[in-house]
Amino acid sequence: MAIHVIDDKCIGCKLCQKACPFDAIDMDGKLAVINEKCTVCKVCIPKCPVDAIFADEKEEAADGAADFSDYKDVWVYAEQRKGNLMGVALELIGEGRRLAREISDDSKVWAVLIGDKIDHLAQECFEYGADGVYIVDDPLLGQYTTDGYTKVFTDTINEYKPEIVLFGATHIGRDLAPRVAARLNTGLTADCTRLDIKVSSYIDYANNNTTLDTSDLDPASDDRGLKQTRPAFGGNLMATIVTPRTRPQMATVRPGVMTKCERAEGVKGETINVKVKIAKEDIRIEVVDVVKSAKEIVSLTDAEIICSGGRGLGDPSGFELIGKFAAKVGGVVGSSRAAVDAGWIDHSHQVGQTGTTVKPKIYFACGISGAIQHLAGMQTSDIIVAINKDPDAPIFEVADFGIVGDLYKVIPEIIEEWDKAEDLYDATIDHCAV
Repeated sequence: MAIHVIDDKCIGCKLCQKACPFDAIDMDGKLAVINEKCTVCKVCIPKCPVDAIFADEKEEAADGAADFSDYKDVWVYAEQRKGNLMGVALELIGEGRRLAREISDDSKVWAVLIGDKIDHLAQECFEYGADGVYIVDDPLLGQYTTDGYTKVFTDTINEYKPEIVLFGATHIGRDLAPRVAARLNTGLTADCTRLDIKVSSYIDYANNNTTLDTSDLDPASDDRGLKQTRPAFGGNLMATIVTPRTRPQMATVRPGVMTKCERAEGVKGETINVKVKIAKEDIRIEVVDVVKSAKEIVSLTDAEIICSGGRGLGDPSGFELIGKFAAKVGGVVGSSRAAVDAGWIDHSHQVGQTGTTVKPKIYFACGISGAIQHLAGMQTSDIIVAINKDPDAPIFEVADFGIVGDLYKVIPEIIEEWDKAEDLYDATIDHCAV
């Protein structure tokens, strides 16, 4: 569906332009022109006094799929901040590479870099699996702005027509992806935990998840459609979503869910420098300054060891012990949603479906019962150690090691043993040095 203007009827009254909430109508002399910002909200149609504006519903086929032959390859938004790639971008390049190979032998994965003076990041994308990199470089894109990034990303997609576009579910990704999808009039699935191309691959996965209904899927109907799986109903059901009638197919994926490719030093790929069509007038917001919060910066997604506390701590003072524990083992402090909701700790520490999805080498769950929303955010950790007084707590079902006991007694004993191990290590090093 699209909005059109009948030139012979338009009188240039500008009533439609004033009514448009998305600045989607420009004036070419005395003629109204619909630009790419149009979301087909139809607010302009009744405002036109001469019936010069209409929505062409015939452009959207009632049945059957459109011609997608012009769309190819998998794109990943390679989010960068201050010249450094975000970890989720590298994870998605690896996932995009797998999806591209599932589509066809000649399908490629492309990273899309947007910013100012970011050419040097292309090599890192190649080394983590990208076949090619689109570079959108302009001084106006040095600082992220919704208007600027949305315009150049949408223009690039319209020019090169990718089949699939993936974003990390970061603060920027969650802001940018839906706006681009709206401009392109296509679908977007948020917070995916699984992506597949082949129906048969999806069914193999779904059959291991009893909450999924696969009865309507036919393995013989394998196609190039992206099967986007995400938790629904508080994590009690896994929903798989497809975009059968529009392209590109778009999804956001939480950091820590996908796996990076092994880095291959020195690998080269194709680079395309996109000609940017952006002016200062296209950006309605000016970023005057960026002020970082004075509170502690928590990097749960990059942590190799996380020590999390839950309602079992009893009160906020329990996080003093968790903090001491984390400092001793070289980890960071996490928490359950219950502790955050109680006001015991800031939301930036929250692990789970409504917090941060993590994948550390070791995850200590202290006084956490194991609600399904929390498990969804940490159950892919390499090693899970649970400490809880309740032997029937659900957390023990996913834990590699379980300790039934009072965390206020167990954790100090772990710290004490850790100190002994460190002293023994230091003594051994001194002896070897002598």
